[in-house]
Amino acid sequence: MDADRVDALMAEFGLVGDFLDLGGDPSSHRVVAAMSGGVDSSVVAAVLHRAGYDVVGMTLQLYDHGEAIHRKGACCAGQDIHDARRVAEALGFPHYVLDYESRFREQVMEDFAETYLAGATPIPCVRCNQTVKFADLLATARQLGADALATGHYIRRQMAGGNRPELRRAADAGKDQSYFLFATTGEQLDFLRFPLGHLTKDQTRALAEAFGLVVAHKPDSQDICFVPDGDYASVVKKLRPDAAVPGEIVHLDGRVLGTHEGVIHYTVGQRRGLGIATGEPLYVVRLDAENARVIVGPREALEVTRIRLADVNWIGDGDLAEADGLPVGVKVRSTRPPTPAALEVRDGAVTVILHRGEEGVAPGQACVFYSAGDHDRVLGGGWIAATR
Repeated sequence: MDADRVDALMAEFGLVGDFLDLGGDPSSHRVVAAMSGGVDSSVVAAVLHRAGYDVVGMTLQLYDHGEAIHRKGACCAGQDIHDARRVAEALGFPHYVLDYESRFREQVMEDFAETYLAGATPIPCVRCNQTVKFADLLATARQLGADALATGHYIRRQMAGGNRPELRRAADAGKDQSYFLFATTGEQLDFLRFPLGHLTKDQTRALAEAFGLVVAHKPDSQDICFVPDGDYASVVKKLRPDAAVPGEIVHLDGRVLGTHEGVIHYTVGQRRGLGIATGEPLYVVRLDAENARVIVGPREALEVTRIRLADVNWIGDGDLAEADGLPVGVKVRSTRPPTPAALEVRDGAVTVILHRGEEGVAPGQACVFYSAGDHDRVLGGGWIAATR
């Protein structure tokens, strides 16, 4: 470790003193660092330890995908656990591995399969944050007497009036993970900390190099940890051997254009690999899982202006019921920028009214709310139940 370089960078990036805002001397506060074995969470643990916090590293054993362990870009594998342990040993703070495989399978993998079978498109990383990382791990951190749980997510936690934490998009727009954290509750925000939210990825890498971390040049994970080869359908088949029910590919006008081997092979907005040749570009417009039908149509049929949501999480001001008519920005895909919209809240049901149509909006995905105008503050979001 280049101590002088580390201290200079931490000072430059505002990572000195009680930068978690827990109050008083950092050494009086125990902080659990969620360590995935990647560079981001390793840097979080390192800067917390260097700043004087009482750090306990925690790594979750979620899924072991055997031969995929050494595949570039894969996560949650045995090598990642080993890397997290090496970082903790090198820096000198305790590290524990928690076996959450059964919980992960039940809450994340089974939900993944059920969602696909219902003709929707799941986001397992959000479910994992909801049910495992920010629920079970957070509870474990509390049991250990920790004052906070720190993660390597790129998102900002900012205190507002009334000493109330708000969630805001990361300073590095290219790394912002707010879409995947929309389900974070106000109670969880009181306990969570995101030290990297105001940094760029290059700054994080610079800190990793200065600390001499073994993961300093480790590539970012890009895959869903239990789908390391990107073949979602094969995972669903393994979890539900009877999942692939053949059916018809039907045009919006009622014409049967062909057959398919299961709706699990298709997603809304898909154009390639439909298995039909009509001479016109066609897209998957809707999946009718109950009748095993894939509905296709022209590109303009993909455009929707109303999105009905389920299981909405609200972390904006006041009660959700007061948000009827509220102008917001919404993201319907993680890679898309927020688009202007308004909320419609009627008898507890929430519908998003888009100012301009969006394509490829799929049930099962998330619709995340941001403050209107600057789109900086995260106001919550929900799961897309239906569109029109």
